[in-house]
Amino acid sequence: MSLREMLRVTVVDDMSTSRALITQALDWMGITNYTTQNDGQAALHFLVRQPSHLVISDFNMPEMDGLALLHGLRSHAATQGIGFILVTGRADQAMIQKGQQLGMNNFIQKPFEAPAMRNCIEQVVGRL
Repeated sequence: MSLREMLRVTVVDDMSTSRALITQALDWMGITNYTTQNDGQAALHFLVRQPSHLVISDFNMPEMDGLALLHGLRSHAATQGIGFILVTGRADQAMIQKGQQLGMNNFIQKPFEAPAMRNCIEQVVGRL
């Protein structure tokens, strides 16, 4: 079984259009074992119960943004080792530094193309 077949991914974004763009990229790569969550709080509760290998999360979400979700994941034993990719429309240096301090594995800026998302994921989990 290949990595792309085994990999469990959780996509977190409050915008259905953005979730769809990410899942379309995953489909294009042959990654089909994914779930989606529409906010950080729901994602954190879900992932504590059912950890994934990788989280791809938007930064700008109400209630709990992507970095707060990352902090929550790194604070629980069951989720602290999950790979984390931040998706953002504004990748400023302060945000990236904070993400790296919290244990972010990689980030990608919107808008993105599927090959760029694949490259971003492969830098975290290895060749698909």
